[in-house]
Amino acid sequence: MSILNPKTELDELVDSVVKENGSDIHLSEGRQPTLRVSSFLIPLVKKPKYAREDIVNLLKIMLSPENLKIFDEHKEIDFAYTHDVKYRFRGNAYVHLGKIAVALRLIPQETKTFAELNLPPILEMFAEKKQGFFLVVGPTGQGKSTTLTTLIELINERRLERIITIEDPIEYIFTAKKSIIDQREVRVDTPDFRSALQGTFRQDVDVIMIGEMREPETIATAVTAAETGHLVFSTLHTNNAAQSVDRIIDSFPPEQQNQIRLQLAASLIGVLSQRLVPRISGGLIPVCELLINNNAVANLIRENRTHEIPMVIETGMQEGMIDLNRSLVDLVRSGEITVEDAFAHSLNPKTLEKML
Repeated sequence: MSILNPKTELDELVDSVVKENGSDIHLSEGRQPTLRVSSFLIPLVKKPKYAREDIVNLLKIMLSPENLKIFDEHKEIDFAYTHDVKYRFRGNAYVHLGKIAVALRLIPQETKTFAELNLPPILEMFAEKKQGFFLVVGPTGQGKSTTLTTLIELINERRLERIITIEDPIEYIFTAKKSIIDQREVRVDTPDFRSALQGTFRQDVDVIMIGEMREPETIATAVTAAETGHLVFSTLHTNNAAQSVDRIIDSFPPEQQNQIRLQLAASLIGVLSQRLVPRISGGLIPVCELLINNNAVANLIRENRTHEIPMVIETGMQEGMIDLNRSLVDLVRSGEITVEDAFAHSLNPKTLEKML
């Protein structure tokens, strides 16, 4: 069954995800459209199953002719789509079993404070730094981009800085306040992350936000930028602080790993790992692990003893560090989340069991 008016259909889908306070829209030929609301998938049962023609017609609205060509050639593409000026989405179109599918993530229209996001206020400290390397890590869909956006907006509101973001695609569009902000989109404004990042050294930049670090060249350039007086923010798809440090180091050949350890020990200022956990009262609430680089952490990185980082975090609460299990226990005791969800999101359930 073909949709007669794809624009009307897209209007209705956007209205539905906004009305339900959802986060994602999932489209695929042969299926009804589905929303994600909190952590639950909700099929729109009154909608028809989409035919291939329906998905193609929707993509023609959301993708530029250039991106349509890329999708036809490569069978997948990341993109951003603004609907009627009001709502912006991060999208990915792909092919599965020969069928076309699209995943759309609704981007918040306004940045929220860390208090509004239920994130620890100590994170504001990293927006006050003059240089260094700060990572936000965690699985896909856990709010990493939102946290980065809040950090950049804090700098934008409070400091006279030159900021460049490098994203694929651009998600939140900033309005310059005290800072000057230029946003560059991979494939649209620059060939790739590495080229754009190398360009920042000639652009009189103070703060750099890298949407995602995907290859060793980008990681190496980011670390160098942090060493040479820039404040650098980025994300990784890793589970915790120790794994993030290992991932960075292991992405390099063995003969380069000692050098990157030294650079990372000197330039890293912190790693935030976050998860979104179902809230008993509805919606989601973040749970965090926060590593703050101090002399002890820097020594562990230099000496290849990253497996000891979790212990430093557990004993570093007075310095502002946050242990993931402790965060989960606090949320259970305050009635925010269930014990079952706490165990489901813990990286060390045995320790969590003792704490509860």
